[in-house]
Amino acid sequence: MNRDEIRKIEAYLKRKFDLPNLSVKARPRKDDSAEVYIGDEFVGIIFRDDEDGELSWNFQMAILEMDLED
Repeated sequence: MNRDEIRKIEAYLKRKFDLPNLSVKARPRKDDSAEVYIGDEFVGIIFRDDEDGELSWNFQMAILEMDLED
């Protein structure tokens, strides 16, 4: 994912989730995905999907059982 894509996705997610401290960062040695953070906490990965000429991005977030106990 290039810087422009990351910037646009970050702005979209900040608006959508009303989270000004959300950030999207490029992954080292990976160009098909980026990491999503809320503050300093890693929360998931955005994958770029350019299949059949249709461009989209998929957000994957794992929720651990221990996270639900807080």
